[in-house]
Amino acid sequence: MGSEPKRPATYEDLEALPPNSVGEIVEGELYVSPRPALPHARAASKLFGRLEGPFDAGEGGPGGWLLLFEPELHLSGDALVPDVAGWRRERMPVMPEAAASTLAPDWVCEVLSPSTAVLDREKKVRAYAREGVSHLWLVDPLQQSLEAYRLEGARWNPLGTWKGQGRVRVEPFEALALKLDVLWAR
Repeated sequence: MGSEPKRPATYEDLEALPPNSVGEIVEGELYVSPRPALPHARAASKLFGRLEGPFDAGEGGPGGWLLLFEPELHLSGDALVPDVAGWRRERMPVMPEAAASTLAPDWVCEVLSPSTAVLDREKKVRAYAREGVSHLWLVDPLQQSLEAYRLEGARWNPLGTWKGQGRVRVEPFEALALKLDVLWAR
């Protein structure tokens, strides 16, 4: 007897998950992860906190963005949950009253965990490129690194990798000198 073909995951599969887990559908496959560990949650929270004022609220910065923490994205059959995502206001002037966005963001940030790094770096990065997300950041709180990419055509062009401490200016939020060690401070 051969193995039966795997059925594509559905949104009902996501709804059936326990509340202490994060579910995503990528390339038709269901991925279930535990809630992130504290270093992961802290890095995502601190990054969101640093960007929200100047870019979303326009306080002390240029504004022009709608930033969301762990938004659900429904894109070409995938259900993705980046740690932080942003849309330029000219593309999303008003946030829709919906459970998920069907409009791809302009920027996503994935905070890497040992349990999700392969999924984030491979399948989700491909999905973001397919959907035309223009900027991608990968933050690794354990390695204390930030990698940034710009989509050019269908390929990710690396903009740089920054580690440890110091201040950096990184597209598309280069108007802010981001203090790196805030992301991994314990």
